[in-house]
Amino acid sequence: MAIYHLHVKVIGRKAGSSAVASAAYRSASRMRDERIDRVQDFSAKRGVVHSEVLLPDGAPEQWSDRERLWNDVEAFEVRKDAQLAREVEFAIPREMTQAQGIELARDFAQSEFVDQGMIADLNVHWDIGEDGMPKPHAHVMLTMRSVDENGFGPKVREWNRTEIVERWRERWAEHVNERLAELDIDARIDHRSLDAQGIGLEPQSQVGAPAKRIEGEGIEAADRADMHREIARNNGARIIADPSVALDAITHRQSTFTRRDMAMFAHRHSDGIEQFNEVMGAMGGSPDLVELGQDRRGEDRFTTRDMIEAEQRLHRAAELMAGKELHEVSDRDRAAALAHAEQRGLVLSGEQVGTLAHVTDGRDLGIVVGYAGTGKSTILGVTREAWEAAGFEVRGVALSGIAVENLEGGSGIASRTIASMEHGWKQGREMLTSRDVLVIDEAGMVGTRQLERVLSHAAEAGAKVVLVGDPQQLQSIEAGAAFRSVYERHGGAEIGTVRRQRVNWQRAATRDLATGRTVHAIQAYDSHGMVHEAASREHARGDLIDRWDRQRQASPDSSRIILTHTNAEVRELNKAARDRMREAGDLGEDVRVTVERGARSFASGDRVIFLQNERGLGVKNGTLGTIEQVSAQSITVQADDGRSIALDLKDYNRIDHGYAATIHKAQGMTVDRTHVLATPGMDTHGSYVGLSRHRDSMDLHYGRDDFANRDRLTKTLSRDRAKDMATDYEPAQDYAERRGITFRKRMERVVEIARQVPEKVRSMFDGLRLSADGAPCADAGDRPQMGRADADGPQREPASLAREDADDPELAMRRARTDALKRHARAVDGIFSTEDTGGKASPEQMRELTDARKAFEEVRPHGWRDAEAAYVKDPELAREAGSGRVNRAVRALQLETEIRTDPQRRADRFVERWQKLDRTSHRQYQTGDMSGYNATRSSMGDMAKSLQRDLQLESILVNRKLELGIQFESGRRLGAELAFTHGIDLGRGRGIGL
Repeated sequence: MAIYHLHVKVIGRKAGSSAVASAAYRSASRMRDERIDRVQDFSAKRGVVHSEVLLPDGAPEQWSDRERLWNDVEAFEVRKDAQLAREVEFAIPREMTQAQGIELARDFAQSEFVDQGMIADLNVHWDIGEDGMPKPHAHVMLTMRSVDENGFGPKVREWNRTEIVERWRERWAEHVNERLAELDIDARIDHRSLDAQGIGLEPQSQVGAPAKRIEGEGIEAADRADMHREIARNNGARIIADPSVALDAITHRQSTFTRRDMAMFAHRHSDGIEQFNEVMGAMGGSPDLVELGQDRRGEDRFTTRDMIEAEQRLHRAAELMAGKELHEVSDRDRAAALAHAEQRGLVLSGEQVGTLAHVTDGRDLGIVVGYAGTGKSTILGVTREAWEAAGFEVRGVALSGIAVENLEGGSGIASRTIASMEHGWKQGREMLTSRDVLVIDEAGMVGTRQLERVLSHAAEAGAKVVLVGDPQQLQSIEAGAAFRSVYERHGGAEIGTVRRQRVNWQRAATRDLATGRTVHAIQAYDSHGMVHEAASREHARGDLIDRWDRQRQASPDSSRIILTHTNAEVRELNKAARDRMREAGDLGEDVRVTVERGARSFASGDRVIFLQNERGLGVKNGTLGTIEQVSAQSITVQADDGRSIALDLKDYNRIDHGYAATIHKAQGMTVDRTHVLATPGMDTHGSYVGLSRHRDSMDLHYGRDDFANRDRLTKTLSRDRAKDMATDYEPAQDYAERRGITFRKRMERVVEIARQVPEKVRSMFDGLRLSADGAPCADAGDRPQMGRADADGPQREPASLAREDADDPELAMRRARTDALKRHARAVDGIFSTEDTGGKASPEQMRELTDARKAFEEVRPHGWRDAEAAYVKDPELAREAGSGRVNRAVRALQLETEIRTDPQRRADRFVERWQKLDRTSHRQYQTGDMSGYNATRSSMGDMAKSLQRDLQLESILVNRKLELGIQFESGRRLGAELAFTHGIDLGRGRGIGL
């Protein structure tokens, strides 16, 4: 699974290091170190899949030669304790392909290091650990001095600040998560320590294959793979001792989870199949685990006591507040607020007046649900005046900075982020009182635990809380759907009349988006010529910029924004839009400055976006504006609300070009025109936000390399990823009513699945009736006496063998294993021969097989199982081994052992066999061999069903869907998804086909 790791260190002579030797090792190359006249040759090193030197603007071209670069660094640094280079090492998600991982590492190095003036020597390693799992990671060696066409300048002390390392750590997490979302890979990383996330496990931050790290003239042993496995093993031991730490971690971002979620977590936090099974068993048997029943997809779902109790506290606080009426506003104050609004030209609709009456009726809990563009902020401005007239103090909070800005700008309510408010509470500052009204905007994005803390504090203080939001818009990052759940229990005012769009059919489209009818909305825009297809995403991006530029020049006074799903696309679109501005002569003279995300060119007329809240400047994360003046030291921006903001870049440099933005930053935004670039990571919630920001028009662009056709586009943009609550399920409701009483069913099925051998063999042996010890049932009788033979020679005298065995116990064990292998092979071959002639194995043959299995088990645990797996695939091996020629059988047995114990090998074998059967079925169908075709498809069904019993294998294969022929998501478990994609009826499966 994807893990977070980013480590920074300095390579210097004080530690005996050499920049040339370090670069040669990391790039697996041969380089001469001119300073000490020595060749550093690491060209035999394996695992380096990409290597290049990235130069910033103005750097001498000869430094693209790695050997020349680092020799020049060594020559320039004359101090005996000189710092030569800085190295940044980071883990690449193993869910990505090599090409995707290289692109990700390259983009990160370019934006975070090269754009800031550093030379970056990038090397991507794709090592394979001892467990067979890939350990992809990158090493970036960075120069520490400024550079220009004349060479090195002074060292840049700014690059040594602790804050820049923290920024790199955070930015790497953002880069990874954006790319994972774009690739539609269901994994995320977090740069925060596990302790900061409230997770009681050790971070798995050490990666890489066993290697001897070369530092100058010395060798530093650093076996990172062993360290990583040790951390996983230690975490597994912690979970086995206290499974609640795992369950707490799983529910950090989701209220409920499936067996697959448990298996994926156990796979990451364990070492080997045996500990994986123990971890699964510990979680499955934990008293903290609560079984909820099946979800709408038919998957069993689970939660924890802690999650149910957090939801119970949330609902208890909400019920307590809903039952109090301590904040009533008089009819006179309401009428005065309405009259004042009319004086400003604002006439409220009937539903808006009804909303005003609801939130000022005195109850301590108010709830407002409004579609996008229904004027929620406007009505809040009127209610603010009514509350203040009644003597209450009104405060506003929201999860994000841009939501805070929109709430404050639209309603006049002084607002801040929830995190800032909670931080103040921890310091004992700005606590709520009974005279406070707290408005929480975009409440649908607030997680259960955070909303519970706020409501519980408000209930204790006697304050009033008004929740405002839309459950269908962007979902909470943390666990739960708290706003939706509270609204369903207590009701509230609904504002359904869309006002943002100026054309009726577009208002109807927004209502469709708000009610989950995304397909209808896209069809409406398509029928009006606003959905645009291109051959590829690159062409779609070009078409979007063309249309954006034409509309910009035709309507220069209109406001507009380009929206897409990821920051990587935002960067490309910003660059393309700015190039058009420059070509049209609409920008002033460029000034090159270094901002938070690297070196940028800014000019008067440039659109910019602020990336961090700054109360002193009055800006929020997401604030947009246009540059009025720019110099190397300062920038003056006219914000879209008309304010002039002067920035001293040494104090605040968190800005970037603002022609394009992510959909996530756009929630709450309103402009005249939007241009949306669709990518595969979008869903119905992002579509709702992205396609409803405009007043006049919206244009949606996509490429056929992302979406094969219009149907695939609408299906992807309609995916419902709404979060659930534990108390959506009846067992959790029962638990909440009978707090402290454990109701859940025991998870015998989970434990049984976790403890069974993950790879079984479907063969003639499966039909045997087994006794309690697992051996085939047969009448008691004397077994035939078998002679002993060497692996490659004739039989020898027992006395001679006994003397050798006594002298060498290890030799004795090898012979015993060989004898057991041959005896078992003869027993198997005898049954094969009988069945080949149409007969049935006799009781004597079955007794011999039983005894041969037992003898084999004594000298090699699981040996007979692995051997039979090999014989089923190649029956001739049994005949060879039975006759004494055991070499091929031994190799086949060892391979089956690896497959059984190594999940990655099992995954490789599964993919290989699946692809082979798929090709065979196509060939049989084309030639009309329907009998063979049906048998092959049945075997594929058996394989698909087997994943229901092997959670660890499923957790690995879920990231290899393309290799299995799964092009698009169906929302099913992997086994069912395989069957669905290939048109296989799982009901015809006969067992496990491996």
